[in-house]
Amino acid sequence: MARKAGSIAKPSTRKPASTAPICASDLVHEDRVEAARAAAPDPGRLAELGELFKVFADPSRLKLLYALGTGELCVCDISAALGMSQSAVSHQLAILRGARLVRYRREGKMVLYSLDDLHVGAILAVGLDHAGERGRP
Repeated sequence: MARKAGSIAKPSTRKPASTAPICASDLVHEDRVEAARAAAPDPGRLAELGELFKVFADPSRLKLLYALGTGELCVCDISAALGMSQSAVSHQLAILRGARLVRYRREGKMVLYSLDDLHVGAILAVGLDHAGERGRP
């Protein structure tokens, strides 16, 4: 059921990077609005998701995750593969561990890192596919 929209919020004073197309009508489809509200995760989960995506926002961490996507690596291996210092690799690994994107296991004196689970590789794959799409409206 549609109804005429009322004043919901003040328009932003910030100028958008580009103008998105908008409706020429001010009818609200209440059933669609309700479905959208019902589908929304709770604010706490959305905040967690936002923090997760912040971790993915760093190119060094993305390179590191892709390297670990090939299998277990120690800090020395990652450092050599990515041309980063061991200190920088350790710093990024700590952030990735905190976000539960990587895990480690000890093998004698060696510490081997890997992706935490299959979801991490799937997120990377879908993100890369999406980033590479062209010709979308």
